[in-house]
Amino acid sequence: MLLEINPDNPQPRLIKQVVDALRHGAVICYPTDTVYGIGCDIFNQKAVKRIYQIKQRPLSKPFSFICADLKDVSTYAHVSNTGYRVMRKCLPGPYTFVMVATKLVPKIMMTRQKTVGIRVPEHQICMDLVHGLGNPILTTSATPDNPDFPMLIHAHEVEERYGKQVDIIIDSGPLAHSAPSTVIALEDDELTVLRPGKGKLEDLGL
Repeated sequence: MLLEINPDNPQPRLIKQVVDALRHGAVICYPTDTVYGIGCDIFNQKAVKRIYQIKQRPLSKPFSFICADLKDVSTYAHVSNTGYRVMRKCLPGPYTFVMVATKLVPKIMMTRQKTVGIRVPEHQICMDLVHGLGNPILTTSATPDNPDFPMLIHAHEVEERYGKQVDIIIDSGPLAHSAPSTVIALEDDELTVLRPGKGKLEDLGL
């Protein structure tokens, strides 16, 4: 199903329709401030496993997830004082922060080191979905894990590739300057850049 949702003023009726589907185990494709993503409720293990199959990804490589705000992040990850200061400067924004998970995070979403990747995108549709659901949404790029594959920036491109594998595709128009998020490891008071991306390193003080 393709749903057209306004990226600046998402229609509450349509957001509720997607949230209700997520609660019932739906897998969706949706726009973010970086790329089109594939996601589901992180607490629905069946839906999470569907996404592993769609992405052809081993269970040993967990997906990241989207939180509503910095307070929400601290519910699912142990945030140091330095981490809090850094994230307060640049979130919401195109960054993924890797931190030690709390006990609330499902095991399927953790690495062997008990870490998780967390995003707070600067995109109203993402925020409305997470607020509506009341807990985080899994996020992984809809673009295949292949450096030679072009970024999927149009909903119709996403539909062509995943239309039969997902339940809902949100069309909010083409994404401008599509690029992956910048990935930063935040452990104790140490910051390590794991992957440069759309998020500017100078905004992190690096």
